[in-house]
Amino acid sequence: MSVYLHGLGHSHPATEITNQFLEDLDIGTTDAWITDRVGIRSRRTVLTLDYIRHTKNADPRASAEARSCDQAELGARAAAQAIARAGLTASNIGMVIGGSSAPDFVTPAEACVIASRLGIEAPAFDIASACTSFFVPLHLLSMMEPARTPEYVLIVACESMTCTVDYRDRTSAVLWGDAAAAAVVSLRVPGRAEILSPSLGSSPAGHAKVVVPRQGFFNQEGQVVQKFAIKRMTAMVQALQAEHRVPGRPLSFVGHQANLRMLQLVADSCEIPSARHFHNVCDFGNTAAAGSPSVISSRWDAWSSEDDIAVAGVGAGLTWASYLLRFLRS
Repeated sequence: MSVYLHGLGHSHPATEITNQFLEDLDIGTTDAWITDRVGIRSRRTVLTLDYIRHTKNADPRASAEARSCDQAELGARAAAQAIARAGLTASNIGMVIGGSSAPDFVTPAEACVIASRLGIEAPAFDIASACTSFFVPLHLLSMMEPARTPEYVLIVACESMTCTVDYRDRTSAVLWGDAAAAAVVSLRVPGRAEILSPSLGSSPAGHAKVVVPRQGFFNQEGQVVQKFAIKRMTAMVQALQAEHRVPGRPLSFVGHQANLRMLQLVADSCEIPSARHFHNVCDFGNTAAAGSPSVISSRWDAWSSEDDIAVAGVGAGLTWASYLLRFLRS
């Protein structure tokens, strides 16, 4: 079943965490170490730098009071851009699906809060699949009957992962940034691009490899997770290449924005030239479920009817997912 993309949007907080700022925290890291290991120069946060500097977020429960905005606000900004790019208004949206690696609320669903901010009165619910939370709604929609779905569906992934970071721990402090991304899609109305072959896989046996406790810090088995991510993303991109490569149509790659070194290994293994590997992890860090769609959204006006994009991601669970985005018009 075809899923059509009508508009994409993204948003990032204004406050920047540079490598120099992390070096000045005296947590055993340097700009050179960070750049060499993960290729990240900067990331954005909803927290204030004074809060991080003075508390290192030692009590993550206090982060809610230190934020410049909540996750729903990030999500609403991205969603408003996606709706505008689709040439629609909030009244056209018939369903809202949210997703986050660490939602602000256990209840209500983040999607309900975002819909309220936008003035949308429609079914709204969340799908929790960590960093693959943007992929899963696309996979599920592709299995639905078009006649039984709303004309337009809004998907929003909003992430303020810096609120879950222990800034005394250099291994997690260097990785995370905050962002949101949103898409307006339809099963019934052709759009600017078509989403082909959405896939989803899981290995629940690995559920303990990446964890964010209800009131605690992000934690992962870094080397194990990175090897898993490289292996799975490589296999998914190669499968998309085999199924959808068309002579004369350039194939680009946008992966899970975990770290640049990992992405470069995947691109090299899949023989994707650097000019066709698009990313923003260097400037925004790992923004979890918002990562890959924010990359595509930031180039929204640059994509042409000749572009195909292999999009692949991994997440806690453990989960992995992919799709091919084929632009039908500029």
